[in-house]
Amino acid sequence: MEWNDSKKYSVIFGGGFILAGIIIATVIFPFWNLIREDVFEETEIFSNVDGTCYVNTSDQIPKTIKNCNIPEGTPVTIKYGEGLAWATIIET
Repeated sequence: MEWNDSKKYSVIFGGGFILAGIIIATVIFPFWNLIREDVFEETEIFSNVDGTCYVNTSDQIPKTIKNCNIPEGTPVTIKYGEGLAWATIIET
């Protein structure tokens, strides 16, 4: 089977495109930077407004917890992504 010039150039271009994507994905913009580390922390509810609780955390970013019916001052264990402003309650 003999390839004409347009097929050869298409294969070379496609291979170069795939190689560039692999280099960008692994060297310039690593995929694992998109995955945030989960942080578990014990804290207490400082406010509950209409089913939304707010807690202070060690990263100094107040966290919002939706669908929360826990009274203020209750100690809880929460889980949140590093640098994010929302959390989920693991246990009370």
